[in-house]
Amino acid sequence: MPLRTRLIALDHRTFDAVATRHWPGADRFLPRLSRSANHGLLWFGVAAGIAATGSPRARRAALRGSSSLALASAAVNTLGKRSVRRARPLLDGVPLMRQLKRQPVTTSFPSGHSASAAAFATGVALESRGWGAGVAPVAAAVALSRVYTGVHFPSDVLAGAALGAGAAFAVRGMVPTRDLLPPPGRPRVDAPALRGGEGLVLLANTAARAPERTEALLEALPLAEVVRCGPQELGAELEKAAGRARVLGVCGGDGTVNAAVPVALRHGLPLAVLPGGTLNHFAYDIGVEDPRDLCRAVEAGDAVAVDVGRFSSEGGPQGYFLNTFSLGVYPELVRLRDHWAHRIGSRAAAVLAAARLLHSDRQPLSAEFRGRQRALWLLFAGNCTYHRLGFTPGRRLDLADGLLDVRIVHGGRKPGTRLLAAALAGPLRRSPAQAAARLSGLRVDGLEEGTVATYDGEVTAVRDGLLIDKLPEALTVYRPLPAGR
Repeated sequence: MPLRTRLIALDHRTFDAVATRHWPGADRFLPRLSRSANHGLLWFGVAAGIAATGSPRARRAALRGSSSLALASAAVNTLGKRSVRRARPLLDGVPLMRQLKRQPVTTSFPSGHSASAAAFATGVALESRGWGAGVAPVAAAVALSRVYTGVHFPSDVLAGAALGAGAAFAVRGMVPTRDLLPPPGRPRVDAPALRGGEGLVLLANTAARAPERTEALLEALPLAEVVRCGPQELGAELEKAAGRARVLGVCGGDGTVNAAVPVALRHGLPLAVLPGGTLNHFAYDIGVEDPRDLCRAVEAGDAVAVDVGRFSSEGGPQGYFLNTFSLGVYPELVRLRDHWAHRIGSRAAAVLAAARLLHSDRQPLSAEFRGRQRALWLLFAGNCTYHRLGFTPGRRLDLADGLLDVRIVHGGRKPGTRLLAAALAGPLRRSPAQAAARLSGLRVDGLEEGTVATYDGEVTAVRDGLLIDKLPEALTVYRPLPAGR
């Protein structure tokens, strides 16, 4: 008997064994589950639930799963169903109560539901193993339901699952997962490996989402010390902690991390960062997204040296920044956002503040660069190169490149149009609306007394003779490193 004939016979026998077998509870559950996956509705709902947890890894997993599903669905409907014209199984042996109310009218090979399920589950797992493990049983149940309800042969399901998994890997080829990207932060440096967290003193900002994060950290590092304090006491408590710590830690947003930088530099201490704020750009850029990442790095002694941005003005304030420093409309946006945030939330407040600024009659800032007076709406200086278009901070692949990512939106009429054009332009393009450069330092003169600036989300006033530069590889920071590095 030819191999093809034997395989078809095995396919039919397997279908009969699954479709005619009575499994307790399955007659009601599997048909409903199968219908819920029509048009990907089940998976889009799961993606929304995963994304709603709020962690960056979960949001990436949800987006990657949905993208993989979309590609798999397109491949099945445009190529798969048209390439193999296979009839659906006969329903003679399938009990009526488990048959779908509306039978599919398309060809049987491959199973689109199985392709979507496998694509979504594989895409999620490629970004997050934990979420992938949670989704995989549901995906397997959906694939099984297609045979159990009598609408597909087992080979249809297997082919669909293989196509779906392939679509997820194709998406990863186009948009690599975090583990395939160059790890940010270099070079690797020696740092204490703290077994059980002994020697780590971590300051948790009570204004941030600290409680659940610090509790998870203490479960993994029971010998660590956690000090909870409000924003007003943070500076004093950091100084106290530095006197008894081998490693200084902070839990909070970018502003909390910024407060720890001068203390860590002054005392020569490594810094452990646990994200717990509304915005956690620095923590995410060094690869720390949750307590597990930080605990693994602290116990292994995995750390890197990162650049620190610095600003100072003659007779005025000075400070450090790990993310960004800016002049112009952005400081005003931050001020307005903070003013409304406690009423409507940070994200809604940011949108409202941006709309308010774009429709205001605010005048551009006047500043002098290299002996020439200029009008500008925005000066942005990033600590290392940001890999995203426009002025919205993106991801940095190298946190020790020795450069400032400087972008300037020139003054003139219609600030909203200019800012939008700059946001859509590439980071290295020059245009009538913007200029961009990579510099080791920048001096700004001609500023009026009390000019407002922001650094890592904090607000201050600067004056004439402003210098923005770098301290290359000045700060040691813990971050999880891949094995063998």
